[in-house]
Amino acid sequence: MRCILCENFSLTHICLTCKQTFLTPSIYKRTILNNIEVISFYKYDDIKDLLHTKHTDLGYYVYSILAELAFKKFAQNFVFDEKVAIIGVDDRAKNGYSHTAILTKALKSKTLTPRYAKLRSNNDITYSGKSREYRLNNPRNFTCHEFSEMNIILVDDIITTGFTLTEACNTLTFKDKEILFCLTLADASKE
Repeated sequence: MRCILCENFSLTHICLTCKQTFLTPSIYKRTILNNIEVISFYKYDDIKDLLHTKHTDLGYYVYSILAELAFKKFAQNFVFDEKVAIIGVDDRAKNGYSHTAILTKALKSKTLTPRYAKLRSNNDITYSGKSREYRLNNPRNFTCHEFSEMNIILVDDIITTGFTLTEACNTLTFKDKEILFCLTLADASKE
């Protein structure tokens, strides 16, 4: 097969050279409402073509690669005194897989426990390409299903306005959960 970035022959969808050249993660931080920190590993513009594959069959492989490069390495270095639940934002399968479940799974470690189907949206709309006003007028209306851990790391693929993560955090906080921080693959802010 060929690498989807450089088109050279590769045993994986993205070759090792392109992973090292274009996909070495960095840390980008910002804060959403309630002073919750969001840590991202890429700038959206740097990987937007890869992120847009999530609506295709190829997306499963691309998201798995990105999760391994960023989230798995993060999990290997994360230390905390208590068990922490990893909750993906609306990890419902679409197009044959769940991109947030892939990211959540990559974080599994001694301390970090992925929890699936725990935070689901009751509104099936998409925010992709939508205005700030549209996002405000069409909340996700999350439902939180029970799980034992009190400490949470919330996971999504992209942060744009922060409305989705803020709404998800509020839903979890209402259930007396402590949000340590949020992790996303990409930050779409223009700062």
